[in-house]
Amino acid sequence: MNSGGVRPVVELKQLTRSFEQGGERIDVLRGVDLAVQPGEIVALLGPSGSGKSTLLQAVGLLEGGFGGEIFIAGESAEKSDSHARTLLRREHLGFVYQFHHLLPDFDAVENVVLPQLVSGKPREEAEHRARQLLTSLGLGHRLDHRPSQLSGGEQQRVAVARGLANRPKLVLADEPTGNLDEHTSDRVLEQFLALVRGEGSAALIATHNERLAARMDRVVRLHEGLLE
Repeated sequence: MNSGGVRPVVELKQLTRSFEQGGERIDVLRGVDLAVQPGEIVALLGPSGSGKSTLLQAVGLLEGGFGGEIFIAGESAEKSDSHARTLLRREHLGFVYQFHHLLPDFDAVENVVLPQLVSGKPREEAEHRARQLLTSLGLGHRLDHRPSQLSGGEQQRVAVARGLANRPKLVLADEPTGNLDEHTSDRVLEQFLALVRGEGSAALIATHNERLAARMDRVVRLHEGLLE
């Protein structure tokens, strides 16, 4: 693992993923090595179709079929059963997607409270945490609004708060501002990065936008199934 004594929040060793399509084998990931350190924000850069989402799915333990090794907070995902992988996701990982996927019948606070309740937090503590996160993202005046009453940028900020609600060691974000206009995208990303840094989490953020990637601590490029 890491001889320096501080272990990565995620480490990939020779990660591979292939698909069969039309009788042909397509190698999407061809031996990816990557380590993300505690508190580090890494941009995963590559064009659409380069395999960024596939790599994030692997790190998020969201599907099988991968070769190689995945370590989350020093624990081997390959040596864990389904229940143990679920616990790894719940205890260490947070997710922010391009589309917010908020629950339409719940207000902003409730959308951020729910994942905390699933993790066993008391409701009062979960509601306090939700209000704190949403207020830090500039939504203190929108706490009781449902998704349909929020703008696209506001909805995505609720999704950011939800992704950080359980204080994950690593936030995985797949084009988190890709569905927003440039001005809103810049503002949401700025708040997202500030919140991640303020929380002390690490982040792996997939994007095809060079300008946004340059605002992160480190950039890795996915090209023909390998990181550059």
